[in-house]
Amino acid sequence: MKKLKCLIVDDKPLAIDLLADYVSKVSFLQLTATTTNPLDGLTIVREQNIDLVFLDIQMPELNGIQFIKIAGKHCRVVLTTAYSKYALDGYEHDVVDYLMKPISFERFYRAAEKAFQLTGTAESKNNAAELLPTEPSTEYLFIKTEHRIQKINLNEILYIEALQNYIAVNTAGQKTLSLVTMKKMEDQLPKNDFARVHKSFIVGLRHISSIERSRIFIGDAIIPVGDNYRDSFYELIDNK
Repeated sequence: MKKLKCLIVDDKPLAIDLLADYVSKVSFLQLTATTTNPLDGLTIVREQNIDLVFLDIQMPELNGIQFIKIAGKHCRVVLTTAYSKYALDGYEHDVVDYLMKPISFERFYRAAEKAFQLTGTAESKNNAAELLPTEPSTEYLFIKTEHRIQKINLNEILYIEALQNYIAVNTAGQKTLSLVTMKKMEDQLPKNDFARVHKSFIVGLRHISSIERSRIFIGDAIIPVGDNYRDSFYELIDNK
């Protein structure tokens, strides 16, 4: 099992000690470093390939939200704070979770588990069932959504779109969200019927109404063709 490399950033040493103790109790977490200086934390993120940061918001020199803006997509973040007024700001920056101090171990574990699942490295039964294995030649897929497992007929899929940590499978009747990667979805689809045309889009070829200037028209949707996918897409179209 791959462990998540963790960094704890908090200007209070006692808060660091508590979180470090919690990390030591979670089998899929590995504490790489701690620091009371958020500027040092940014350096650690870059140089040590940190997967997950437990980050305080209220800090001198650089607050947690500023830290997230600078760190960008280099790591996932769980915010820790005693002030609930910052919760909305945190979620607007796509944080994994928001922990209110004092933090219980049970609440910490739930946040850590969520981060683990989002990385795509979880090997639990639930994670493996997010997209149930099927042969690419099958006529349907079973996709795990938040509350159920949804059967979707392949010939009804218009296009699939990446939405931050989720994908959206679009059919004429509905949009189904699932916490799986585009690569995992792409591997399950028949290569002659679906094409990856952009890092954020897979299209159902049978539903394309027209293609114009690197844009694909499917119903009311206009889908871009990315530079890295253009040649393979047009080659597939030419062979149809």
